[in-house]
Amino acid sequence: MSEHGRTRAHVYVSGHVQGVYYRATTRDTARDRGVDGWVKNLSDGRVEAVFEGPRDDVEAMVEWCHEGSPMATVEDVDVTFEEPDGETGFRIER
Repeated sequence: MSEHGRTRAHVYVSGHVQGVYYRATTRDTARDRGVDGWVKNLSDGRVEAVFEGPRDDVEAMVEWCHEGSPMATVEDVDVTFEEPDGETGFRIER
C-alpha cells in the first residue's frame, strides 16, 4: 500500500453484466463512497473497472462488484491490487 493509505484495485467482472446498468450503478456507488477510477464494458462481455482510494473503501467496492446492479448476474470477479496511479473522480469510459 502506498503513502496516505490509498490503494488501487483493477477488476474484471464476468457474467450477465452488460446492458443491466452495471456501469452506471458502479459509478454511482463509487462516487457515494468517495472512490476514484473508471468502469467500462469490454468486447468479450466483461466489465473492467479501476478503483482508487482508501483501502477500506476500495475493498468495499470490490466486494460490491460480486453483486453489482440489481439486474446483473455476476459469475466471477478477478481483482489485482496495484499502486495508485492518481485517478481523480469516477467516470464511465466507452
